[in-house]
Amino acid sequence: MAYIKSRKHTVARAVPHLSGAAAATLMAIATSSAFAQSSNALPEVRVQDSSAVTDYKTDTSANPKFTAPLVNTPQTIQVIKEQVIRDQGATTLTEALRNTPGVGTFFLGENGATNTGDAVFMRGFDSSSAIFVDGIRDLGSVSRDVFNIDQVEVVKGPSGTDVGRTSPTGYINLVTKKPKLEDSFLGSMSFGSADFKRGSVDWNKSLSSANGIGAAFRLNAVVEDAGVAGRDFVKNKREAIAPSIALGLNSPTRIFLDYLHVKQNNIPDGGVPTIGLPGYTNPDATAIRSGLARRTYLNAAQRVDSSNFYGTSSDFDNVTADMFTARIEHDLTPDITIRNTTRYGKTSQDYMLTSFMGGGLTSTNGVGTLPAANAGFLNTVIPTLPASWTVTRNLPTNKDQENTIFTNQTSVSAKFDTGGIGHSFNGGLEFIRETQRANNFYAPGFASVGTTLAAAGSWPAANLYNPNPYVSGYTRIPNGTGSDGSTDTIGLYAFDTLKFNEQWQLTAGLRYDHYSTTYDATALTLARTGNGPQTATIAPTNLKLSDNLLSGKIGLVYKPTENSSVYAAYGTAAQPPGGANFQLAAGGTGNSAARTDFLPQKAKTYELGTKWDVLNKRVALTAALYRTDVSNEVVQDSVSQQYYQTGKKRVQGVELGVSGAITENWGVTSGFTTMNTRVLSGPSVLADGSTALAYTPKKAFTLWTTYQLPFGLTVGGGARYNGKLSRGTDGAVGTPAFVDAYWVVDAMASYRINKNIDIQFNVYNLFDKDYVASINKSGYRYTPGVPRSYKVTANFAF
Repeated sequence: MAYIKSRKHTVARAVPHLSGAAAATLMAIATSSAFAQSSNALPEVRVQDSSAVTDYKTDTSANPKFTAPLVNTPQTIQVIKEQVIRDQGATTLTEALRNTPGVGTFFLGENGATNTGDAVFMRGFDSSSAIFVDGIRDLGSVSRDVFNIDQVEVVKGPSGTDVGRTSPTGYINLVTKKPKLEDSFLGSMSFGSADFKRGSVDWNKSLSSANGIGAAFRLNAVVEDAGVAGRDFVKNKREAIAPSIALGLNSPTRIFLDYLHVKQNNIPDGGVPTIGLPGYTNPDATAIRSGLARRTYLNAAQRVDSSNFYGTSSDFDNVTADMFTARIEHDLTPDITIRNTTRYGKTSQDYMLTSFMGGGLTSTNGVGTLPAANAGFLNTVIPTLPASWTVTRNLPTNKDQENTIFTNQTSVSAKFDTGGIGHSFNGGLEFIRETQRANNFYAPGFASVGTTLAAAGSWPAANLYNPNPYVSGYTRIPNGTGSDGSTDTIGLYAFDTLKFNEQWQLTAGLRYDHYSTTYDATALTLARTGNGPQTATIAPTNLKLSDNLLSGKIGLVYKPTENSSVYAAYGTAAQPPGGANFQLAAGGTGNSAARTDFLPQKAKTYELGTKWDVLNKRVALTAALYRTDVSNEVVQDSVSQQYYQTGKKRVQGVELGVSGAITENWGVTSGFTTMNTRVLSGPSVLADGSTALAYTPKKAFTLWTTYQLPFGLTVGGGARYNGKLSRGTDGAVGTPAFVDAYWVVDAMASYRINKNIDIQFNVYNLFDKDYVASINKSGYRYTPGVPRSYKVTANFAF
């Protein structure tokens, strides 16, 4: 019986039921609404306007390591405010990052493996391991929800001084919501395309005393159950809660206690075949042999439906995350504050996603088999691919991984003068322990180990044009091996902004890290003698690596006016072997990029820029020229497959930005960047053999703007542009070597019914642009961009 799929590319219909957590959330909203309207005893509280365009701009970073206001900070830093996120209806970090040009999840994964979560590329380099929450590294390849996020700070350029080991081109810092001395209740209910359902609550309760000193409690919670517009079977389901309490507010000693619990049960997306996309060719397509045109069916094949799901109903991505943070602040004087932050966090991910395309395409009508290498077949008759062609489902990507972090940071912030020079200082000491544990599984097939039969099996092939996910045949079985990696770090840092006079300032920072990485792993090897049973050999790996890192940055600032600056800056960053994934390999020779004899990857960034706060400081304008040179890059020889540390890469360009309120009613945030990338030394990393870097658009633009009309209606919209970007290379031929440039336009409108309720309508991809959002390294698979889709949200504020 043929499998018949149903498309979900429609506006959501009424939802008959929600999960228990969702129902509880929405009931709380409804109950609070009814109580607020019926109770005369309820005190008047501040109503938070959900469309306050002035919230598009911020003046300071929430990170105390930045010792000057943003207008005087000699570095490109973009702050994405909660108001922008709310207006766009964004729910994940990946969606929020669409507001910063050239930053995105453009890379789908390596061959049969698929990237999960926030696989972010920034200025030519993978920045997935450089994501932080309140200045502390957040581990795990998971998708982060923004329900408890006050703002997202995207720091580009030199970053080693700020956070220690990191990616060469910057990092992302999520700033969480904190309790305040005010009463407020915000809630929302959303419904949209692909059966999107979401409810959220943000409740803040002041417990202040008569003298204004007191405590506050805040509770943020969310529940979501949704498909993905334009994609069959893919699903996102999450529940999260984040209570926090603050003690001693408006007093010299303040205590903040935060807890976060997240549960996700998703069906991951492995993408769709690139067959039929522009650039899909076969190297033998025009060859002549025995007087007949040597053609392949693939060259004439129609593009597959971008909604097709080639995985199975057994695929899953289950995530559990817990994070507890305690922060104590004490003001020794009005100008000196000591902070101590302790955090324990754990993220567990249990994941399986069926891969495809690795084994090639097979015909069931006797025509033959087309290997993965896309070799041609003699044929002059059949111009299109037969409907009977199937795609092989291969080894699933399996991950059973747990990441933990325990850290303690102590810092001091101080303002003082020495010899007529004003100082704004921040320095500190931090201890960090990060661990990553993972379990391994048997490969598909039947592995007879001694007298035990481990039947992992394999998936049935999928029809290329009408894949059926409801199949069976593979059982995931742990093989008893795995890995355990950890990194211990002691870091000492200092930052200072020296103010010489009203026109000249100097900002500098220095950080010293001593790190020690330990990697213990076991691997299973199966061997067979004749026709006898397979025997298992477990090989252990025990490696250690320790070293010191020294990073610094310096920037000279000239202020033409009080609200402007012109600056020149320089900074460094480093990433040692195993710094991103806690994995090491033995030194000497070998086909691993994590060898213990390799030096840390180093980056140097130069930046020349200017910042202006205009229109009565309501709008921030920024412009910068930048260059980042990365050395000690580990590169792989295409012939020997061995790794050598001889690579050098460069990314340079210009970045422009604007954010704020042009008028009381008109808000805007926008950015433009160019990224000219080049391999200075080492082999090409691109499929087309050129010297640029992969997954990096040469030009990118983003715009979002809203306008409040006088009768309660707010209209808004935006556009995103990503230029052509090239994929990496792994020897695959005939697959698309690049992704075309594209524009995507979004729109929104909201209407305030009364001071407590407004209705918001978002349209994504307004003109239904067909585009490639990400592509894998071999070019066999891609993730389609989200087609035209819709979301309706009811926002409540009390």
